[in-house]
Amino acid sequence: MGYKEEFIEIYTGNITRSGSRELLAWMQTTDFFTAPASSKFHCACEQGLVMHSLSVYHTMVEKHFDPEKDNAESFAICALLHDLCKAQFYKVSTRNVKNEETGQWEKKPYYAVEDAFPYGHGEKSVFLIDRFMRLKTAEAMAIRWHMGGFDDAARGGSFAISQAYEKYPLAVKLHLADLESTYLREKNTSLVNKA
Repeated sequence: MGYKEEFIEIYTGNITRSGSRELLAWMQTTDFFTAPASSKFHCACEQGLVMHSLSVYHTMVEKHFDPEKDNAESFAICALLHDLCKAQFYKVSTRNVKNEETGQWEKKPYYAVEDAFPYGHGEKSVFLIDRFMRLKTAEAMAIRWHMGGFDDAARGGSFAISQAYEKYPLAVKLHLADLESTYLREKNTSLVNKA
């Protein structure tokens, strides 16, 4: 089974909320299933975004799911859709790189950011999801703050992230799963290294 098929199976098996089918249909009109997860770091390769989303889902379920306290649908929504903001976000471009062996300059492909809707990171994912499917407050908080201290608002001294983590354990669980997936489970696969 490919990454897209696994994603759709988990999504449709766990997410049944009104609007979820329409959201999935819209996602299939974007590059979500072929886009990278980053420009040069984790999963910086074709299908990297769906690979990362699945990795976060599996990490979150394995490490943090408590069947007596947690909701499987909320876990699937948060993990699978936390980086929806990265659909239609990257484009393949080229740059000149000096070949150390030959001394010649060569064109190499790389992922450039081309954000047509610069609304932020977590908040953009929340906005896109909410266009189709209503999020619970805990889900919106988790997706909004999944970047933790890497988020611009958190670096600016905002106390909102601390309050979100205190009130919504789901936000902490998503953040931890995203960190572990990014830095421990995913290899630094990049378009540049493959070229």
